[in-house]
Formats: sequence, structure tokens, C-alpha cells
Amino acid sequence: MHCLQRQPELSRSEELLKLRAGSEKVIERNAKLLGMEGNRDLQFLLQGGDLLKVRSSSWKKTRFYKLQEDCKTVWHESKKTFRRKHTCECLPSNPATFSLDDISAVRLGRQSEGLRKNTEEQVEGRCFSIMFKGRRKNLDLIASSEEEARQWVNSLEKMRSSINNLSRQQKTEHWIYSCLRKADKNDDEKLSESELKNFLRLINIEVDDDYAEELFKQCDASNSGYLSGKEIEHFYDLLTHREEIDVIFGEYAKTKGHMSPDNLVDFLMKEQREKATLADAHSIIEKYEPDENAKQSKLLSKDGFLMYLHHPEAMILNPDHKEVYQDMSQPLSHYFISSSHNTYLMEDQLKGPSSTEAYIRALLKGCRCVELDCWDGSDDEPVIYHGYTLTSQILFKDAIKAIKEYAFKTSDYPVILSLENHCSVEQQEVMAQHMSSILGSALVTSPLGEGMPTEFPSPEELRGKFLIKGKRLNKLEATFAPEEAAAEDTDVTEEEESNDEEKEEEQSKTKKKLKLAKSLSNMVIYCKSVHFHGFEDAKKNLSFYEMSSFKEGKAMALAEESANAYIRHNVEKLSRIYPAGSRTDSSNYNPVPLWNAGCQIVALNFQTNCSDMDVNQGKFMVNGKSGYILKPAYMRDIDTEFDPITLTRGDWLKHKTLHVMVISAQQLPKVNKKKSSIVDPLVKVEVLGVPADVAEKETCAIENNGFNPSWNENFQFDVYVPDLAFLRFEVEDHDSTSDNEFIGQFTLPFNSLKMGYRHVPLLNKNGDPLPSAGLFVHIMVMDAE
Repeated sequence: MHCLQRQPELSRSEELLKLRAGSEKVIERNAKLLGMEGNRDLQFLLQGGDLLKVRSSSWKKTRFYKLQEDCKTVWHESKKTFRRKHTCECLPSNPATFSLDDISAVRLGRQSEGLRKNTEEQVEGRCFSIMFKGRRKNLDLIASSEEEARQWVNSLEKMRSSINNLSRQQKTEHWIYSCLRKADKNDDEKLSESELKNFLRLINIEVDDDYAEELFKQCDASNSGYLSGKEIEHFYDLLTHREEIDVIFGEYAKTKGHMSPDNLVDFLMKEQREKATLADAHSIIEKYEPDENAKQSKLLSKDGFLMYLHHPEAMILNPDHKEVYQDMSQPLSHYFISSSHNTYLMEDQLKGPSSTEAYIRALLKGCRCVELDCWDGSDDEPVIYHGYTLTSQILFKDAIKAIKEYAFKTSDYPVILSLENHCSVEQQEVMAQHMSSILGSALVTSPLGEGMPTEFPSPEELRGKFLIKGKRLNKLEATFAPEEAAAEDTDVTEEEESNDEEKEEEQSKTKKKLKLAKSLSNMVIYCKSVHFHGFEDAKKNLSFYEMSSFKEGKAMALAEESANAYIRHNVEKLSRIYPAGSRTDSSNYNPVPLWNAGCQIVALNFQTNCSDMDVNQGKFMVNGKSGYILKPAYMRDIDTEFDPITLTRGDWLKHKTLHVMVISAQQLPKVNKKKSSIVDPLVKVEVLGVPADVAEKETCAIENNGFNPSWNENFQFDVYVPDLAFLRFEVEDHDSTSDNEFIGQFTLPFNSLKMGYRHVPLLNKNGDPLPSAGLFVHIMVMDAE
């Protein structure tokens, strides 16, 4: 194998200059791709600097942080350094790196629990925190000055923004280029045949020696034994060539090998089933055609066509549904509401950490109902944690502050604070004071409008508002009857069954007395917690604002045995479902059967990555990520006959035939990070919804190719109630000896599907996009005969 050796006569300084020149070229190349040539923020991060890393009040150590030449990875070193052979660059003895893709937010000031707890107020302006996606711990840092702290925060945020704004094609190019750099072991900007094989493994392709040799010879036009310059470009073109796009493009490119506006309109109408005009076609050519000559001639090249197909507006999710498109003026009970259980937990509910960060993450994901388990704390300050366990504690007031700050960043529709109250009357008074002072006028403390309401206000009317869910001493009607309200006392007790959601069944049958503080009780307006004694009892005796919480087992039984009664109940009243206490690992249940029964607040453990959370994310991905999804009309009718189990005839029965062709995938990540490990991908296609619609099919596995596997397999599904159905794609790494490993997934509502040739973005276990990975499919939905 060819491998260039360094010239022995090269001096040490000349060698270093050569390495630096090569590095500068790489940086220049990546900066150009990001549109940040000469950018001050990029230069600041590339230069790097010392920061004080904070882990505890006694552990504060200086670390040097610097952006690497790929303009995407940050590494840090301690003061202990060593010199790499052949260079004098200082490298960390125990390097720690993270990608800018891994960051969820960078926050200036002492905003994290760690910084508030372990630093003094006087360093507020010098502090900042890097928050990561998934379960990785925050990075709490202190800069040498307030100006430097602001510079770090602004520079990191601008870099993240630049990377996020790259097109999928640009991200692919950046990723492939980075892999080429890694494969070029001796930094000579040339690829030997052995380096080419190494590169192929890096991008998740395993090829036999004969094919690698053939590919190498095909590109080595100079017969030099290595690829450089145009030869590497040719190799890149061969590698990224997509035959399926050639075929589709060839069908419609009738004008000198290009698509004219008329050709493009033909494609959009016949294949994509879109209403398209010549003006639409001209707009696409103007926006996506990279070749200026073709653009001036009003023509679309194959490159422009591919760029268009990769754009979010042309992908599988209807772009109109990314905005709020549903009627938001209906009563609150007419909506499914994105809801969280044990929101304060970062991990399991036995010994996992509690954190205000958990509330922030849930709210930023669009969650609109969060849970607060409140207990008496020291110094008369209530705390939140999972009672009778080893989970850590956070102050109630800190949780309310975090909720106040982040509640309406993703959605400005109302947030419900579900109180699980175990506090003494005295500390309940403190809770009420904190909520009143921190939430201010955003907290709903009296019914909207004049007089006693007869139904819920709408999400639109409650924009930017907080609602409290909890126990109340009396009926809301009493507030409109002064003589009855005057008879109340702060220490009035209410006899009730235990409402500790985590106790075992036999414990919850016992009765206890709970003392309620009047000030806290009066904050409960639209979400009064009551016990459920059957649908008939609820219909006769409960007001619209009186709602019950159901353990998953009880709720599932009702959804299966009395689905129609449950749906009617949920037309006017709210129902909250929560996971069984036996789920000590904070696992989740399938929310779909409960949505089918009209339950609005189906609470899941947001901190747990699983297919159930994937489906929850898919459901609330649409309608502007508002956290509210309008129920179908037949689930908002008090006299509805709809039953998802028996499926009698009605407006809900809209039998469709779904055709899915799984064509190919692109840039699937490695599951096993070992260099020699290559994935064997297969695709599962699943329909979720009413029982009659649930079905799953899968492709064969493609051996040793995660870069550009191709299937071209067709599947057909019957969908009877499309309003409640979801389509889910899951890519797995096939293993004949054990369970397949998860690679990525995408779940979306059936009614948000776009037809035709579509790219499907893939999300990782955390629900975050895999930067360049995706599926290419063909979708067709037809009325069943």
C-alpha cells in the first residue's frame, strides 16, 4: 500500500509550519462552508482560552477550552499536558470533547443549580453554563471577566446557529469532509488505497478488497497510487451518487437534461400530489438551483432538484402543520395536552437526581402540564422530590422560577401546574406566596369573564397563563356565594382517599385527612382534583372543572371496556393519566389507547427515552409545537357514538389504503463506535392508532452498509380512522444473535403526511435530529374501495 513518508531532511520548524498550514486550510474550508470566513466569533473559539470548571463548592479547576479545526468539536485540557510526537502542540492527557450538535443551550449567569449552589452572587456576570441534550450533565464555567463570559456565550450560540442553518446537503458535505480528514493519517491531503478503506469504514461502509481496489483505480486518473484534488472530488461524486434520484429526475427532465418550469409542475402534480403553478416552479428554481446559468435559463438541474427534495418544505411532514393551524378557540377539554409525569426527575424515581433543568427540558419540548411533588423542607421552604425515596431535592421556589422563565419559549399556550401536595398548612402558605409573587398576573386566580363559568376557557383565551391543578376546599361556585365562602376556615380538613400516586393499591384504599391552606386552595380554579366514582356519578355530581387522575392500569381498563363512556366523559371534563408506581425505572406506557379514549392529560416520563415518548413527540410535533392538539369533531360531541374498539359506522370511518415504498437511506450513524463495526440496517414501518389500524412490517437487512443502503420494498396498510393514526419509521441495526439495536426513528400523525417521493429525517434516542441521516420513501394514500 502506498503511504507517503515525511522527508528526513525536513527541519522541526518546517514540519510544524507545514502542519499549521494544513490545519489553516481545513479551518478555512470549514469556515467557508459555514459562511463564517473571517468571523470574529469563530476566531475567538478557535483561539480558545482558560475557564474555571465548577463541579462543587470545593472542586473548581482551570481547563483550557478550544474549538477544533472541524469548527464543530470543542475539546478541553487540564494543566497536565504532553507533547505529541512530531509536533509541539499541547494536548490533553485525558481529552474530553463534545460536539456543538450536543448542546441544547448556552446560558449566561448563574442559571444552573450547580452555579447557584456552588458560587457566590458577585461572580454572576462571569458565569455561564453549557446545557447538553440527553442525560449528559451541564458544564458550569466561570470566565475571567464578564465581557469574556458574554463572548463565549455569544460565540457558541452563533456557531450553533450557523451549523443548524446548514442544508442537509451541506451537513453531509461537512461530515464527509471531516471523515476524509480523519482518514488522511499523514495530513498530506492525499488518500492512499489503505486510507480510502479507512475512510469508507468511518462513513459506515464495509466493502471487499476487490471493490475498494476497483473504486480506487477508477478515480486514480494519474496512476500515482494515491488520490488528490480532482480525483478526490471524483471519488466523492461516485460515493454520493444516488441512482434513485437519477431515475426520478430523468422521467421529468425533458429540457436539455434539465427540468423546465412546466416539467417541474408536472412532477409536483403527478408524483407529489400537490397543487402547483408555474409561479411555484419558478420560485423553487430561484431558491434551490445552484448553477447560475441554469437559474438564468429558468431550468432546474439534478443538483437543484436534490437540494429541493432535501428541504424541510418538501419532506414527509406537511410544512403547513409546523405552524399553529388548528382552531384554538374551543374549550380546554377538547384538546390533547402534552403532559409530563414526575417532571422534576432527570432519571429514575428511586435514586435519580431532581433538577430544575428537568422542568426546563420538558417545557422546551412543548410540555404543557408539569408535575410538582411538594414536601415540607427545612427553613420553612417547601421542596420537590419523589417522597420516601433517595431522589435528590430541589426548592419549590426554584422550580417555579425555572417554570416561569421557560414556560412560553416553545409555546405560548397555557401551562398546568399539577400539584402533588404533601406539605403542612404552613408550608402550603409559602407555596402560595411563591406562586403568587413569581408568576404574578400570569397565574389564573379567578374565573375568566363575568359570573360562574359553565365550561373551560380556550387555549387562545389562556395564552401566557398558568393554571393550578390540585385539591380545593370547596366548589368554585362558592366564590359566587359570599355567605358560603365566609364560613370557610384555613384549617378546614377534607376527608379523602390517599392521592399519593406512587403508593401501592392496598395503601391507596385507606383514607386520610389532608389539611389545606385556604390561600393555596383558592388558586385552584379550572383543575380541581377529585376522586372518580364512575361515569354516571361524574355526570350527575361533578362540575366541568372537577377532574380525576387515573393510574395507567385503571385507565387502560376503562379505555378498553367503556371507551365510548370515557370519550363522552372527556368531552366536558379533563382526565389525567399517570404511570403505575411499579415503574421505578421511570419507564412509560403506550399513550395511544388513552388518546383514543379522549383522555387529554396523558402524562409520560419525559426524561425516559423510549418508543412511547417518540410517539408523544410525534403527536405534538405539529400545530406549531403548541402542546395542544384539537380532538376530532366526533370526540368533542357529548352524544357521540364513536368507540375505537368496536368501530361502528360514523364520521370517523374514513377507510384509506396507505402505500409505503422504502427506497433507500443516507448517512446512518454507527451504533457501535468501534472503527471496524458497520451497521446492517433494516427499516420497520408501523401504523399506530385504533386497534384495527395497528400493523407493522419490515424490510430485509442490508449487510455492511450504513452510508447508502437501498431496499426498494413496498408495503400496504389499511387505515380506518386516519384522524387518530400515526406512521412510524424505525431504523435498526440487525443482529441475528441478539436484539436489534436502535439507529433512528421518525413518527408523525397520519393526517400530516405528504405524498410522493419524500425524505424522512431521523431522530436519535433523545428525539434530536441525526444531522445527515434520513430515509427516502414514496408515500401514496388512496380511498379504499
